[in-house]
Amino acid sequence: MPPHPSSRVQKARENLADRLREIRNDAGITGRELAVRCGWSESKSSRIENAKTPPSDADIKAWCRACVAEDQVPDLIAANRQSADAHVQWRRLQRSGLRHLQESVVDLYQQTKMFRVYVSDVIPGFLQTTGYATALLSSIAEFRGTPDDVTDAVTARMRRNAVLSDGSRRFLFVLEESVLRYRLCSAETMAAQLGHLLGVMDLQNVAVGIVPFSAQRAVWPMPTFTIFDDIRVHADTLDAASALTEPSQVELYARAFERLSQGAVRGAAARSLIADAVASLT
Repeated sequence: MPPHPSSRVQKARENLADRLREIRNDAGITGRELAVRCGWSESKSSRIENAKTPPSDADIKAWCRACVAEDQVPDLIAANRQSADAHVQWRRLQRSGLRHLQESVVDLYQQTKMFRVYVSDVIPGFLQTTGYATALLSSIAEFRGTPDDVTDAVTARMRRNAVLSDGSRRFLFVLEESVLRYRLCSAETMAAQLGHLLGVMDLQNVAVGIVPFSAQRAVWPMPTFTIFDDIRVHADTLDAASALTEPSQVELYARAFERLSQGAVRGAAARSLIADAVASLT
């Protein structure tokens, strides 16, 4: 199999291959011995170790069983599926436009009971107004050269965000104060967005914390990420939105969210920061 056109996907495949090689080396067996124990050809072991052939879940289980490393199976299978998810996300971004990306996560949103969202750059998608979302997605479409379907993408985002009104779901947000200050749209649109943010804070199933510029930090500002229950993380970078499903990865981001939350203010203090940001628009 040739290298994948997305460097992120290829890197994920290579990282998985490296981990499998390390497991074999730690077990003190050769590729030939591994093949014998697994009941396949030595060339298959070589192709997997060199990221030429992505292993199946069954291949990973057999590999770990042969190396007496069954405890690593869940993380490795999650990493393998994560690579496939990244492939889909890359193709969607390049070929299908932004509307499809909004619609692609509807099922995930419907299945999730608790959302933990940290943002350091823009107002979270869940909390965006139509005007703010239009300005933001227009900028993204122009920068990335995706199909011009911003109007449809914004409509899909607003429809998707109806999940916020479902009282059976919990939403925990932590925003850096800078998010309130970045000018990604007109002053009028930003004022409406900040007003909407104040209104959303009244919802019983929504908790909003803001990390002030002046806060003594437990951890540094990080790229935006969202945790879906305790099973999946979407972590944003410039070139893609990575879907992370390894239990150890999800636990790492959950710990980061907890640390970031420690420096956030809520209630009247958070509202004061938003009011100050509104005042700065005039």
